[in-house]
Amino acid sequence: MSRVIDLTLPLKSGARGVQIETARVLEKDGWNAKTLHLYSHAATHMDAPVHFGVSDETIDAIGLDRCMVPAWIVDLAGIAPRSLITKDHLGKIESKIKTGEGLLLRTGWSAYVDQDKYRSEAPRISIELARWCAERRLAILGVEQQSVADVNNLEELTAVHKILMEAGVIIVEGLTNLDAITKEKVMFIALPLKVAGGDGAPVRALAIEE
Repeated sequence: MSRVIDLTLPLKSGARGVQIETARVLEKDGWNAKTLHLYSHAATHMDAPVHFGVSDETIDAIGLDRCMVPAWIVDLAGIAPRSLITKDHLGKIESKIKTGEGLLLRTGWSAYVDQDKYRSEAPRISIELARWCAERRLAILGVEQQSVADVNNLEELTAVHKILMEAGVIIVEGLTNLDAITKEKVMFIALPLKVAGGDGAPVRALAIEE
């Protein structure tokens, strides 16, 4: 029997890039409804190549078949703040993962989503690992951090994103609940909102364990 694990942060008002307002109330209007104001890279989200000018591919143009791939889990729980994640951190998965598969990095960092350190002290992907993912032609790289690279270092941020995007590696950031996964390999699904011309969008991400 399959087991489905939700890997998505909730979109809650007051979180970075999220504001939710009451639009209608049942007692007055006959139904309940909210108005959502969302930053395109809020919570659990996917980047599109246009985000860093790699190409003109927007989030609505990314094929759904690319958003559903077998993915390997790398356990990096306990990794130090601001660490560079390198190819050496992959361990035995380095020799197992194949072109067209995904890589999900379990750092435990989603536990800090409501703290300043979530943004300022996150471990991040090294240039070396980004190049390895590109050379291996991985389909997806997913991380718990807000970004695969240091958001306070534009040079690093740009370089890592471009290396991955130029190779067609889809970037999913802001994952959570990876510690609930018990297998080393799952079917990973991350479906973005179909925002016309979007540079990115929140996703509903999940893992399916067989």
